[in-house]
Amino acid sequence: MKLITAIIQPHKLDDVKEALAAAGVHGLTVSAASGYGRQRGHTEVYRGSHYTVDLIEKIRLEVLADDVDTENLVSVIVKSAGTGSIGDGKVWVTSLDSVTRVRTGETGSAAI
Repeated sequence: MKLITAIIQPHKLDDVKEALAAAGVHGLTVSAASGYGRQRGHTEVYRGSHYTVDLIEKIRLEVLADDVDTENLVSVIVKSAGTGSIGDGKVWVTSLDSVTRVRTGETGSAAI
């Protein structure tokens, strides 16, 4: 089992959710996040004053997946979240030792 974590632009959330649902994903976790990558933030002007915004608002998605589905789901996220611009985000995959559904006590793939 794998944990797929993605950092995406907020305006791409609906596109990614729809694409994941079409790919058979039944659940995901969405959290607000902020940070920066290569773009290192940006400068804005407010009432004539320049200030640096060094933490950019992003969305963090987490999806549990079976090993065989992982590559496809990463591809779905990358395609649906991409705009071709700096700041589109990142996707990474982490191995999981175990997963347990709290309500039923199911473990492993049955808990996904």
